[in-house]
Amino acid sequence: MTHGDDCCTSAEDGAESDQLQPLILERIEKEKSKSWKSVVSHRLKKHCSCTPKKAKSKVLGFVPILTWLPRYQLREWILGDVMSGLIVGILLVPQSIAYSLLASQDPIYGLYTSFFSSIIYALLGSSKHISVGIFGVLCLLVGQVVDRELALAGYLTESGSSGNSSAVLLAGQGNGSVECDRSCYAITVGATVTFTAGVYQVLMGIFQVGFVSVYLSDSLLSGFATGASLTILTSQFKYLLGLKIPRPQGWFTLFKTWYSVLTNVGNTNICDLVTSLVCLLVLIPTKELNDRFKAKLKAPIPFELFVVVIATLASHFGRFNEDYGSGVAGDIPTGFLPPQLPMWSLIPNVAVDAFSIAIVGFAITVSLSEMFAKKHGYTVDANQEMYAIGFCNILPSFFRCFTTSAALTKTLVKESTGCQTQVSGLVSALVLLLVLLVIAPLFYSLQKCVLAVIILVNLRGALRKFRDIPAMWRVNRVDACIWLITMATSALVNTELGLLVGVLVSALCVLGRTQKAQVLELGRAPTREHYEDLSSYRGLQTHPGVAVFRYEAPIYYANQSLFKKSLYRCVGLDPLKEKTRLMKLKKKKRQQGEVAGVQNMKSDGAMKEGDAEAGATTTLMLDKKSSRSVRSLAIDCSAVLFLDTAGVNALKEVRKDYGEVGIKVVLAHCNTSVLDALERGGYFPDKKGSDEGENKLIFFTIADAIHYVQSLSAPNGDYDTKC
Repeated sequence: MTHGDDCCTSAEDGAESDQLQPLILERIEKEKSKSWKSVVSHRLKKHCSCTPKKAKSKVLGFVPILTWLPRYQLREWILGDVMSGLIVGILLVPQSIAYSLLASQDPIYGLYTSFFSSIIYALLGSSKHISVGIFGVLCLLVGQVVDRELALAGYLTESGSSGNSSAVLLAGQGNGSVECDRSCYAITVGATVTFTAGVYQVLMGIFQVGFVSVYLSDSLLSGFATGASLTILTSQFKYLLGLKIPRPQGWFTLFKTWYSVLTNVGNTNICDLVTSLVCLLVLIPTKELNDRFKAKLKAPIPFELFVVVIATLASHFGRFNEDYGSGVAGDIPTGFLPPQLPMWSLIPNVAVDAFSIAIVGFAITVSLSEMFAKKHGYTVDANQEMYAIGFCNILPSFFRCFTTSAALTKTLVKESTGCQTQVSGLVSALVLLLVLLVIAPLFYSLQKCVLAVIILVNLRGALRKFRDIPAMWRVNRVDACIWLITMATSALVNTELGLLVGVLVSALCVLGRTQKAQVLELGRAPTREHYEDLSSYRGLQTHPGVAVFRYEAPIYYANQSLFKKSLYRCVGLDPLKEKTRLMKLKKKKRQQGEVAGVQNMKSDGAMKEGDAEAGATTTLMLDKKSSRSVRSLAIDCSAVLFLDTAGVNALKEVRKDYGEVGIKVVLAHCNTSVLDALERGGYFPDKKGSDEGENKLIFFTIADAIHYVQSLSAPNGDYDTKC
């Protein structure tokens, strides 16, 4: 500093000069990207090299029970695990039989599914608390595929009365072809779908794509489950009324089902209807009592099992099937059937359905395992959960099982009854094994309408979500809309389509938020160098000649034009229109000068000296109450996460267009990703051909940007911030 104002000493001027120097940081040069050959070689060495320590870590990581079982605290944990395992096993017996109907399978296969999945998840799962087994939504999805394939194979009705439904030749089973009736073909389809879904899940685990679960939000999964619950509710009414009607296929199944039920309501089986009403009158109040007093009860009372036992005895001694034609579970064999390969020729037909089933099963399992792990203070591995649930589908599929996942209701029961580890899952498997070996045939006379009632009663939790809609709307309208759209599509159009629509709507909502972002003018806090939105806070100050703006979204191809429009609107000056106005004004003055004389010609000559001078005198109406002359714009990029090529071009156009009308544009608070994108996109002028380098276009702080542009417009550096 050489001279300053009289009110300032030279020392103060020197200190101020140092303070006003813009912050300059030197970037660390990044290492040059390696060739793809070296990258592949490094990855292969990392993942394919084998040492004893690495092999042990891999085995223990893949089979978590080998890690926690040797540390099992027998005295502290065994009682809770045994109690929770027994209770969940008892609950699984009626539910496994009931949900077999939903998957269009015989009851024995539901018991097989729960048995094998409980054992496999105990060995491979990383969660201590979740209960893996039959889940209603997945049973519905599997049942829809099974019914579709049965119809294509000629099994048009449950009784198999169509012309070619007596037998189907299945190739590749053992050493030759095997004749298969309707029940056999149904479980073959279900097992093939389950095998394919499990393969998808294991492949996703191998390729480390467990992160896909983050794209399925809670509102999406909740809406999907609720919509599927409505479809499940509708599908069970034919059993409540004792109607023998086929399950509709394709879209709008809910409307088709209700139409079939209403047109056939005259064929209602009175015995099934009375039994259904009695079971509903018993189960609904007792389940509500269980929920109300669950804090006082050490374990929920298994009313479902009581109802199943009593209903079976009543049906057997009352001869409901023989005398009244009531549908019953039928023969449930004991023991296990020999393993059987999936039907390979069916895989192309069910591949798409299996993928959606795999995604739903994995997402529900991971979300529940993470929820309970967070509650109890431990962590779970999403990719290991993918392996676990994948093998819970692949291995049981050879034993005629269908798709499984974690189930919220049974998990809550398991946790609330003292579960400590997955030993409780092994105890539940022992209970199911006892049923499979000894007790299963005793359920021969169990009416299907009783199983339908059990399914309906267990849907209460999902259907209660409708009461939460007003609260969801008040908390977050976007999430509420995602929930409503996903639910409505899943219930009214198609279950699998509902999941896809929910994902697309969620993605569009994220994109929509970037489209909705607006440019905001910022003001400086009175006591420090901090800038916030002028329209949101009182007492903020603006700088003479400089306006500061912020855009709170990334700038990319989808919103770059909206960014420019919003900026022009907030500034109060569209540079393109201003250039057009100046050109018209020059032309008009030139024409007036030819007629009016020399004085107007001088004015026209002054206008010809440059658009920059004309633009610099433009008054921008930035405030409603007052106007101020703005010669420079500073854009705060702190909220701009990234730029693509279109975003860089948009900033270049803004700088160029405003520069042509005499307004300087600088950027501040750019992160390194944005800086790299600007450099690659050619935002900085060529330093050889221009005296305006990178450091004069972009600043690390808004204060530095303002000091710089003010120094350009103030003669001798004398501007408002100086003393």
